[in-house]
Amino acid sequence: MTPEPRTALLGLDDPGELLSRFYIPLWIPAAVLTVALAIKLPTIVRLWRDPLLRSVGGLLALACCVFVFAAPSTIAWVNRTTGVPNIAAPWCYSLLMAFSASCLLLIIAWRNGLSERTAETRRAMRWVISGYSTVIGALWLLFLLADVPEERLRDLDTHYATTPFMREVILLYLIAHCGAVVITSKLIWEWVRTDGLDAWLRWGLKCLGLGYLLNLGYDGAKLTAVASRWTGHDLDWLSTDLAPPVASLSAILIAVGFILPHAGQYLHDRWRIRLAHRELRPLYALMRTVNGSGVPRLVRATPELRLIRRETFIRDALLPLTGRLDEESRRRWYDAALALGHEPAHAKAIAAALAVQAAVAARGRPERAPGDGPPDTTDLLHGIGAVSRALRRPEVLAAVRARATATVGATDRPAPNEERART
Repeated sequence: MTPEPRTALLGLDDPGELLSRFYIPLWIPAAVLTVALAIKLPTIVRLWRDPLLRSVGGLLALACCVFVFAAPSTIAWVNRTTGVPNIAAPWCYSLLMAFSASCLLLIIAWRNGLSERTAETRRAMRWVISGYSTVIGALWLLFLLADVPEERLRDLDTHYATTPFMREVILLYLIAHCGAVVITSKLIWEWVRTDGLDAWLRWGLKCLGLGYLLNLGYDGAKLTAVASRWTGHDLDWLSTDLAPPVASLSAILIAVGFILPHAGQYLHDRWRIRLAHRELRPLYALMRTVNGSGVPRLVRATPELRLIRRETFIRDALLPLTGRLDEESRRRWYDAALALGHEPAHAKAIAAALAVQAAVAARGRPERAPGDGPPDTTDLLHGIGAVSRALRRPEVLAAVRARATATVGATDRPAPNEERART
């Protein structure tokens, strides 16, 4: 028994009906690209002299325009406003060619660096600009020669696939777009495989690479549908129902690829700063018992400023305690921490935390004799983060203190022979 096609089981006559149920409005990728542009815009404005940032902004703006003007409602508006049926087609194709060229130019400049432009790089960029400018001019010339009186909002590519001159318009834009996608994809994936890339940049490039691979799927679906018209077959659903969602997913991945290196690094830095600020809380609370007041709260202070103010407060409060730090006790605590299996760096932080606690508890007593010499507090002042993390584990501090006390007691106890001699 021959199984029924999946589309028949769903009550659909062709794959296009199935895909139409999963149609992604073109306004969604346009909105995502707009968000990406809005995220990048403050940096672009602040560093306007950076040509790479300006190029990213221009590319995202072009991508937004492509999807806005490719929407059927916008196509109808352009045709109605100009009074020329289907004039939105060469306009959309021209925007797509400009976007393709911008992608190529940006990847070439981004990869090689503006300060390292070689003659070969400059030549490649000139070829891209001149080549795609020629393609745009040819698209408009061929459209003016074509006879396309019937307005088509969604299926223009397949409807006019056999119309003289319009056939060439469609084929030219698809081949030019496919060529740009292939070259850009090759450059991106070669770049991904290079060593020494920042993790966020690598993931951004992977998203860009996947987005451009989906663009190849878009071109393949369109070309297959157009070629089938030339041979008398009907695969229009590839162009009208499959290609648009593929293009939408591609645009979303490309937007994420451009956002990720910037936004990811920004969020990572913010998280690192907030984590450092939070880690200093135990030592900050201990120092407040010495100073009597904390850092005044500033509502509009940046995370960086809050971290700097907390670090400064802790160091300023530690300085008056340096005269009460007991170096001998700190060495015993350090040895005890090592004996309990802690790493040297962690043992040093535990010993410093215990020394600070002891200095705070001894505030009412006289300071050490001047002849003892000032303690070296360089490691303590530079390692306040590690000391604060050690204060988060009071059970560990108690175990180290007990081990050091037990060791001192065992050292001070008389040897057995000496005790028998006394008796």
